[in-house]
Amino acid sequence: MEEFINYLLQFGNLNKQQIDLITSKATEIELKKDEYYWEAGKTVRQVGFLTDGVIRVFYYNNKGEEITRYFIEENHLILSGNTVDEVFTPSEYLSAITDCKLVVFSKQNWKDLSATIIGWDSIIQKIITKHHAEKIARRSELVSQDGTERYLDFIEKFPTLVNRVPLSYIASYLGITQSSLSRIRKNIR
Repeated sequence: MEEFINYLLQFGNLNKQQIDLITSKATEIELKKDEYYWEAGKTVRQVGFLTDGVIRVFYYNNKGEEITRYFIEENHLILSGNTVDEVFTPSEYLSAITDCKLVVFSKQNWKDLSATIIGWDSIIQKIITKHHAEKIARRSELVSQDGTERYLDFIEKFPTLVNRVPLSYIASYLGITQSSLSRIRKNIR
């Protein structure tokens, strides 16, 4: 919980009463490796913040292959849909790559925070903007790079993930085969 509060404080000010309210509305949960935080086709009923671990966002293409869209690591907010009122049924899966710890809020408790804490929406909007910019920066370069450049870029942008994520997931994220990734890794050593 402390990690979440400290993260929020980077984007705005909160007094002790507001922090106590946030803490009272939250629940801390653990996901074991390979457990889903959410699944395609099932309505999402909570907002989460990852305090420890790595989650993979993936979907199945029309050939039934798993395609990794991106990775979520510590200090990331996991929102569902465009607004908290929206009934959100994802087309993707969020699965724990490692054992994970999250701070979660029911959608109603999240709305209560928004209605009660002056400046809450501003803080959350700043966080969303930051995460969105990071996601775009990470993905946009992949289009114009070859496999080696993509992998080197991945190492640079995700230095903590290289040893925490299976190679098959990294290869899927980079849009290359696992054997190509093995060759690339061998050639750059």
